[in-house]
Amino acid sequence: MSTNLTAFIRSPRAILGVRILGALVLVFVGLDHYYEYSAQDYSVLPTIGTLFLLNFISATAIGLILLAPLERIFHRTGALVMQAAALSGAGIAATSLVALLVSEQTKLFGFMESNYRPEIIIAIASEASAAVLLSALFALAYGHRRVAVM
Repeated sequence: MSTNLTAFIRSPRAILGVRILGALVLVFVGLDHYYEYSAQDYSVLPTIGTLFLLNFISATAIGLILLAPLERIFHRTGALVMQAAALSGAGIAATSLVALLVSEQTKLFGFMESNYRPEIIIAIASEASAAVLLSALFALAYGHRRVAVM
């Protein structure tokens, strides 16, 4: 039973599923930051506003890269590009989550979140999900690539 599960987890379909889900959640993380930036007036906060805009741009760009057919675009290096994008996306999501949790407890660049309103809970859930999914994608793709090379 465990060999069947291991084979399924390392299958190209499972990797593609984790890749698509992780990319979509990462794009959502970017859109959530843009919503906070534009609708919640984070754009007027020095440093924090700029970081929210940069998070939107980077999360959206990496998410779209993960949704692109990288193997067709980059041929031999498509798997490496996908691993780099997965690792980058996990880093974006994880650092966003850490910054949010820090700003709940203390000032971060002169700004402190005041409470756990629905937007904050959504941000925590989406950033944690993106970090876990994209870390898993990196690990699965790395393991799949090592098995293919051997």
